[in-house]
Amino acid sequence: MLVDVLNYVGIAVFAASGALIGVRKRLDLFGVCVVGITTGIGGGIIRDVLLGIHPPTSLDQWPNLAVGLAASLIVFVAHPAMNRVWKGMLLFDAFGMGLFASTGASIALAAGGSSLSACLIGATTAVAGGVIRDILVNEVPLLLRRDLYAIPALLGSSIVAVVEGVGLPENVGLILGTIVATGLRLLALWRRWNLPIAKRVPDED
Repeated sequence: MLVDVLNYVGIAVFAASGALIGVRKRLDLFGVCVVGITTGIGGGIIRDVLLGIHPPTSLDQWPNLAVGLAASLIVFVAHPAMNRVWKGMLLFDAFGMGLFASTGASIALAAGGSSLSACLIGATTAVAGGVIRDILVNEVPLLLRRDLYAIPALLGSSIVAVVEGVGLPENVGLILGTIVATGLRLLALWRRWNLPIAKRVPDED
């Protein structure tokens, strides 16, 4: 039950982040909803394809689409009340990433995946929606920037796998994984932690 609840919350917050980007890019209502819904369910679709679940749950069960649509519409209507749209998107994105990292890993384990596959599939679930969102609006994906993004997702999904491996209740892993992944992402944004980039790149001929 907790997996389902967290999954819906993850869809909602990721859809909100996509819709906020759509608003920021001055898309119309249809464009905002398309970007929002795609962001909300994109990670789940990639996860189910990797796990061989056909058709993907995100497309087969109408509540997933309904949650994404509702979140997108709310953002479209209520965005004037948000003082800083970009910071709001980063907050929603961090929360959605943490939720999908933990639920993706849990679903992979439930489907019979190994701990390693659960970590990788959980991280993929967490970052895929954001990557799709950024591609749709012609932005460099957050995953490829200097910000810590994939590392918090990997850490959150790893915690779920470790908790499962030591025999603790599934809900413990879900909660801890979500908190750690989201917390590390927000802390990195606050403290401006970045991964190093190559120095002295030679000029192109």
